Amino acid sequence: MTPEATLPTTSASRTPRQVWTRARGIALALVLLLAGAIVIALVRSDAQRGSLDPRSTAPQGSRAVAELLADRGVSTRVVTTLEEARAAAASDTTLLVAVPDLLTDRQKSLLRSTAAASGGRTILVAAGSSSVEQLAPGVHADPATSLQSTLEPNCDFPAALRAGAADTGGLRYTTTHLGADECYPSQRLASLIRVPEATGGDTVVLGAPDILYNDRLDKQGNASLALQLLGSRPHLVWYLPSLSDATTPDDERSFFDLIPSGWLWGTLQLFIAAALAALWRARRLGPLVPEKLPVAIRASETVEGRARLYRKAAARDRAATALRSTTRTRLAPLVGVPVAQAHTPEALLPALSTHLRGDGQSLHTLLFGPPPSDDAALIALADQLDALEREVRRP
Repeated sequence: MTPEATLPTTSASRTPRQVWTRARGIALALVLLLAGAIVIALVRSDAQRGSLDPRSTAPQGSRAVAELLADRGVSTRVVTTLEEARAAAASDTTLLVAVPDLLTDRQKSLLRSTAAASGGRTILVAAGSSSVEQLAPGVHADPATSLQSTLEPNCDFPAALRAGAADTGGLRYTTTHLGADECYPSQRLASLIRVPEATGGDTVVLGAPDILYNDRLDKQGNASLALQLLGSRPHLVWYLPSLSDATTPDDERSFFDLIPSGWLWGTLQLFIAAALAALWRARRLGPLVPEKLPVAIRASETVEGRARLYRKAAARDRAATALRSTTRTRLAPLVGVPVAQAHTPEALLPALSTHLRGDGQSLHTLLFGPPPSDDAALIALADQLDALEREVRRP
């Protein structure tokens, strides 16, 4: 066995057990955070998967309406890119845009120009203010949504009249088109608007996607309204915007454009919470609390320690300045001079001369003179200052 192997472990080194004991709390917290993130991601992905997808049988999928349209001879084709959607647009085709708000400004402009010239029908599902104004010029979205889900048609649009009440409550719209059909109003604002195009087609803006969901299709007049809107032409192109949708170089979005607005607001709220927490903790600090020293230190020891430091640094100038300043401060009240003027020769020296017997020493040199040249001169200066103070204090 080598000598190094026989050396004992020092008390400062930690064993693996001690390291694990200290780190297991942090490791457990990280594992819990990771597990929570995975669970949330799975739940959210399950909730979003298949939404408004005509191939999905999930509650919020649209497989049921696609099957009903197929029974009536209407073919349904799913596309996920703008180029496919533009290529399929025609006078005998209905183009449904499932999530218009996912499109960029340039994509909306290209889609609008193609749809307006095609002569077919374009259906926008729950388009927000920025999307509807670009895809259906003259139509504007109201910031407030409908308070009710099921609404009555209250318009002359044949499809709405035949369907009757339907779950169209959601976003509400207004339009400046005189020939537009404004249906299913909520507080005098329509949740379904049909705007005719000059080429013979039309654009339908639908405030809520409920009539297309599998679990809502058999409620109210949802099925009738959905089949009439989507089945007016023999072909249906179901456009589901996705991340795989290619964009042109002029349409590239920055990193912050790809972050959902909810994350940005959440980050801002975290910063505000951190600032409030900092202010809350800062108010708890309060003033300093005096604390007694664990041991009593005599004043003479402090003086001797400082003197040794001055001597080691050869700081005779600082030592002499401290001695003279302290002496002037103690002498000023004795001769009737304010302490604030104790270090002014013009105020201290005349008052001090009247209290001395004889003028055997130069007060100015003693109290305001140059620093001593060696240690002996410093000791002599201290003795002279003591003698001066004793003479002033003498009755």
